Amino acid sequence: MPRTRSTPPAPGPVRLGPEARAALRPAAVGIDTGFWHNRRTTNARVSIPQGPGLLESAGNLHNLRLAAGTAEGEFQGAYPFVDTDVYKWLEAASWQLSHGPDGDEPAGELADEVARIVALVADAQQSDGYLNTWFQLVKEGRRYEDLRWGHELYCAGHLIQAAVAHHRATGRPELLDVAVGFADHIDSVFGPPGSGRPIDGIDGHPEVETALVELYRETGERRYLDLAGYFVDRYGHGLLGGEAYCQDRVPLREATNVEGHAVRQLYLLAGAADLATETGDAELRAAAERLWRAMTATKTHLTGGLGAHHDEEDFGDPYELPNERAYCETCAAIASVQWSWRMALLTGEARYSDLIERTLYNGFLAGVSLDGERWLYVNPLQVRDGHTDTGGDQSARRTRWFRCACCPPNVMRLLASLEHYLATSDDTGLQIHQYVTGRYCAEGVAVRAETEYPWHGTVRLTVEETPAERAWTLSLRIPQWCREFRVRCGEQTYDTPVSDGWLRLERTWAPGDEVVLELGLAPRLTAADPRVDAVRGCVAIERGPLVYCLEQADHPGGGLDDLVLDPTRPLAVKHRPDLLGGVTTVVAAGRRRPVPDRGWWPYTPTDTGQAPEPDAGDPVELTAVPYYAWANREDGSMRVWLPLS
Repeated sequence: MPRTRSTPPAPGPVRLGPEARAALRPAAVGIDTGFWHNRRTTNARVSIPQGPGLLESAGNLHNLRLAAGTAEGEFQGAYPFVDTDVYKWLEAASWQLSHGPDGDEPAGELADEVARIVALVADAQQSDGYLNTWFQLVKEGRRYEDLRWGHELYCAGHLIQAAVAHHRATGRPELLDVAVGFADHIDSVFGPPGSGRPIDGIDGHPEVETALVELYRETGERRYLDLAGYFVDRYGHGLLGGEAYCQDRVPLREATNVEGHAVRQLYLLAGAADLATETGDAELRAAAERLWRAMTATKTHLTGGLGAHHDEEDFGDPYELPNERAYCETCAAIASVQWSWRMALLTGEARYSDLIERTLYNGFLAGVSLDGERWLYVNPLQVRDGHTDTGGDQSARRTRWFRCACCPPNVMRLLASLEHYLATSDDTGLQIHQYVTGRYCAEGVAVRAETEYPWHGTVRLTVEETPAERAWTLSLRIPQWCREFRVRCGEQTYDTPVSDGWLRLERTWAPGDEVVLELGLAPRLTAADPRVDAVRGCVAIERGPLVYCLEQADHPGGGLDDLVLDPTRPLAVKHRPDLLGGVTTVVAAGRRRPVPDRGWWPYTPTDTGQAPEPDAGDPVELTAVPYYAWANREDGSMRVWLPLS
């Protein structure tokens, strides 16, 4: 039954077990209006309803019918993991059902579609619990012979996550029964030497680990938690040939930096964080903290994007952060949010939510068009003038769907469950991690927030429910990027820096008490560590949580490659309700360098070790738009990092 605005939402993607060693617990948030409400409404009205038709046209649902014996034909799809597109859509639709249609489509229509596809999945499952249409149809049942590329356990992981979401959102058992059957089958097949199981193995694409922990949380069956722990600890022991790509080069507990395929690494780390939370494994927690610090310090793009290489969708070396060849897969941004959220719950530290905010507003949100119909698989930080794009999954132009369609339903499921990544509680009170207009609820506490964030920095908080005569703490995250802030609480004002990212307000509250947080949103120029060769001598424009970029559409009369920013001139802010759905632009002074005629050779000898000074060039006004909104107009060049000379 869809909830009303005053009804707390169903538990989200992470519901901690009764013995979890977490510092924080997920809290409920109802998002009413504003930036993220608008994006979620588009997701509910456009993206999610289109899912079944796209899955039908791509052949995913046809494959399920073939596996069930209710259709004829051949397997459709280029990859053995196409079932996961169905499962991620089911997860997205289930979270959507948990808080109503939030759009034009009646809740009953979405519920009917979910029930129809759940039935397809159940019919395709084999009697012993196994389910994978590729291996059932194409490989004639030769199970687990290709763990490196087969993705059987990866598919099982997404099925389990969809089933948990469906059960939490609707209370119905049908999909959970399928997931439990598959998990029981996996538990009967996989195990360490001496366990009596026939296979000591791991999947080339981690994902089942974090899913199994959540299945333990949903069912209380400890063996799912133990199975997840077995899988996490078997990576790095050469079971897949010892490749970093598959997370098999070094055991996770010994690793010093993230490596290999970015999404695989991040899903594995999400599972490790879940395990550390539920078991209290201090060594695993230390490894997760160490790898997060190394990743953010040396392998994270300004947008929060992750993954430097196209060839294997993987991390590069430390400080190898290219622009036009940045991969920054949308799924990697989503996996980063999932891992960081688990780390925030485990440790209580604000820095994890700092990265979540940066990733949500930039590296993640750029992956879906403003109209909710087109997608980016990769998210470069520059598209050069004259760029030739042949299309396909790795295109820098938005695409309706992909041959490897992992990203679109992944975006759908994160947007549909976003309210579960915004706030937490503990025994001391309520912590607000991300600022939206809506109602934040914890045990006996409810706080109403009104804000036009990220365009304006004022967040007005009103206590609506509070325990009588008992003090508790309202904790506000002060973002890492914020240079100046002020908090007014009654007659007190707070504006001194906070050392750990949290401003804590402890008192005995009464209904109607108000707190006003003002975050300074002055635009700023950002420079990278000098070891990032790709952007040395460049700066980027940021404002609040948003990274900005230049697009060719705003700079007629030439491309972007010859533009230079003047850092001595002030940055100006202009809100444009007519542009890109309503955005605040940042205007900067610059110039267009003249292009010298060097003939057939683009290099110039120099005796000083310095490049010859270019001519000053013509002054030009640079208009920067939020990075998340790029590629929503005509095709053209784009850049985040701007040269100073």
